[in-house]
Amino acid sequence: MAKYMRGTVTAFSPFDARADAEALRKAMKGMGTDEETVLKILTSRNNAQRQEIASAFKTLFGRDLVDDLKKELTGKFETLMVSLMRPAYIFDAHALKHAIKGAGTNEKVLTEILASRTPAEVQQIKQVYLQEYEANLEDKITGETSGHFQRMLVVLLQANRDPDAGVDEGLVEQDAQVLFRAGELKWGTDEEKFITILGTRSVSHLRRVFDKYMTISGFQIEETIDRETSGDLEKLLLAVVKCIRSVPAYFAETLYYSMKGAGTDDDTLIRVMVSRSEIDLLDIRREFRKNFAKSLYQMIQKDTSGDYRKALLLLCGGDDE
Repeated sequence: MAKYMRGTVTAFSPFDARADAEALRKAMKGMGTDEETVLKILTSRNNAQRQEIASAFKTLFGRDLVDDLKKELTGKFETLMVSLMRPAYIFDAHALKHAIKGAGTNEKVLTEILASRTPAEVQQIKQVYLQEYEANLEDKITGETSGHFQRMLVVLLQANRDPDAGVDEGLVEQDAQVLFRAGELKWGTDEEKFITILGTRSVSHLRRVFDKYMTISGFQIEETIDRETSGDLEKLLLAVVKCIRSVPAYFAETLYYSMKGAGTDDDTLIRVMVSRSEIDLLDIRREFRKNFAKSLYQMIQKDTSGDYRKALLLLCGGDDE
């Protein structure tokens, strides 16, 4: 299925994998590294082309391109370049594996990926996880999480959200009433109702439910979730609601908070910039400008430095001021 893409990174033309491989070898050979060449090539080729370059690199020099990048580069710049080299289909599975590996679980990564990916993407992540790591993703996640947060993740992992068909206004009304009774009208909260409805109904249906909920209750559904739930479950339900409303707006907000205030959450910044660069980064930029009164480009420029900044700005692909 050819999807209409709104990414900032597209196939480079005219593309010559061998010439790129030779340029990269030259940039990393001997004393010192020509980082400029490395970042210019890797940010301007799409993921499929980067895989061809890696293959040509091995054919020509008997060397592994990713290993060489790890040897020659350091810090956040190295992380970004190595992330760009990861085959697109493995990217999410790899991020999830690292989120549940070792001591402590990175709930932020589980939330971001499982709330924002389509059912088809989630199915593919599960298959790849099994092939690459010989483990069942759902088992791994349930082993590291608990409570209603775990339940909601499991619902999302089933990837059984209703397909977008005609919206039944009767069911919209019913779901909005159920949510109202499960939260605002109840002493305590019936989280299960929120999990089932937010985890399984179609996107177009839920958008209408959110409107209807506002009419019935006088609250945005986000306000209710904020009041009625807490911790990781609250963050996950809010992420799901935001993604139902607009995935690009969700990622614009994620990027904004990765850079806002003291310190930068570079892992999130890199993960979102790389994973959305061929999908919807143009839309994310537009939402960013609309919602935060500054451009993504300017915020990256202020918040980062060196070759890392140069590479991120090239991925960003332009200023929207």
